[in-house]
Amino acid sequence: MREPTAAVHADATATLAAWEAPDAGQAALREALLAYLAGRPDACSRSCASGHLTASALVVDDAVEHALLTLHPRVGRWLQLGGHIEPTDTTLRGAALREAAEESGIAGLTISEEPVHLDVHPVTCSLGVPTRHLDVRYLVRAPAGARAVRSEESVDLRWWPLGELPDDVAFGRALLLR
Repeated sequence: MREPTAAVHADATATLAAWEAPDAGQAALREALLAYLAGRPDACSRSCASGHLTASALVVDDAVEHALLTLHPRVGRWLQLGGHIEPTDTTLRGAALREAAEESGIAGLTISEEPVHLDVHPVTCSLGVPTRHLDVRYLVRAPAGARAVRSEESVDLRWWPLGELPDDVAFGRALLLR
């Protein structure tokens, strides 16, 4: 498998450097991700066993009343859509939008210009060994009347009222209250 390009690494660095974090915790994560990118040319590649950047999307409906979550087959929990950066991706934003479209089956999605949240979490992903996902998350809006179609990457898809999001996506409640 080909590795993500240097372009996505440069974009990730520029995106995070320009991002204005909403609070001190997010600012600290931004600095940690920037340091990781500075020290790891392979930080955007899933082959980076110590951890790698991922791109996620909190997909909300047109009325901004519900968020679309996937029941993740490997993790076994309801999560926002997203995943690994692919060799064809040149930007984090593009990777998040691609993942949202692939996993939701919804055409016409629109994505925020900047990330809305960062997270670092342990996971055993496709490498088969424990690693970390350094997740850069965007807000994505579905067009009116959008109907999600489950992909092979999901056990189930469901629209959740924003006030009832599981703890793993609680950042969505805080984000939408801002």
